[in-house]
Amino acid sequence: MYDLPYHKENDPQILAQFISRYPFAFLSGCDAGGNPVATQVPVFYETRNGQGFLSGHLMRNTDHHKAFLANDRVLAVFSGPHAYVSATWYSNPFTASTWNYMSVHAQGRIRFLDNEALVEMLRKTTLHFEDGNRQSSTIYDNLPPDFLRRVMPAIAAFEIAVTKLDSVFKLSQDRDRQSYRNIIGKLEQQGENGREIAAEMVKREGQVFPE
Repeated sequence: MYDLPYHKENDPQILAQFISRYPFAFLSGCDAGGNPVATQVPVFYETRNGQGFLSGHLMRNTDHHKAFLANDRVLAVFSGPHAYVSATWYSNPFTASTWNYMSVHAQGRIRFLDNEALVEMLRKTTLHFEDGNRQSSTIYDNLPPDFLRRVMPAIAAFEIAVTKLDSVFKLSQDRDRQSYRNIIGKLEQQGENGREIAAEMVKREGQVFPE
């Protein structure tokens, strides 16, 4: 991880909000032979008695499912908006260009849950991403029983006990104020990613340059 103190977000609430906003996590680990595996799945984050947990579901008998059964250590990466930052926008342009981005890394140990927990996970997932619409044909409680009998054995619910939560919110905090404002102005003229990074920089300007 890009590990510089001024590119960190240390507020647990902000990190939890970030995970909730960008829940499609990149899960990676290694199998018993040390071979890397990865998949991408939506997850939920919650804390219980001060302990953070990620939960979700994935397909059984895939390379990552088999790997996580053999080696329960896992890294979940949550990625947000990102944008190229040209050094020509700096007050001193004769230096390297860079990339601004926001990312949260959660290390932990994964365990697979029973069928009852799988039902609750699928119910929670479908309701959440269908915006709570209980009339939707695709939420768990409205799916045909014969369909569920076919697909349920192929799915496993999981929970990850988070052992470390880290972040990179690389938002030009190491630049002078003129450069910082130039970068905001340029990013505001770009696409959605650039505008989101600019908006985050505007929110944090008072922290970066306290009066």
